[in-house]
Amino acid sequence: MKCPICEKGVLRKKKIKETMFGVYLGEFPAEVCTKCGESFTDIETTKKIEAVAKKKGIWGLGMKTKIMKSGNSLAVRIPKKIADYLNLKQGKEAFIQPQDHKLVIEVQH
Repeated sequence: MKCPICEKGVLRKKKIKETMFGVYLGEFPAEVCTKCGESFTDIETTKKIEAVAKKKGIWGLGMKTKIMKSGNSLAVRIPKKIADYLNLKQGKEAFIQPQDHKLVIEVQH
């Protein structure tokens, strides 16, 4: 079958390593494009990946937030679900840096 993304490669059955938000979920069967590397899972496998993510507590952690003004600086609200998952508390120190056009916030332990 031809790849629906690049339309140049062919889909071959392989095992893929699946991660979500940097958390390893396991290896799952998929069809992978020989040209662009895009992978496709069937509905049953997708449900298994979702179940593992839910069990690990990371399902639904990705969400939008607003950037606000706080004095002369900008502030980002961290949604409660993410704060709870990372055990963040008010006053806890964090290191913030730009990385590949992304904002990275590392919580100091």
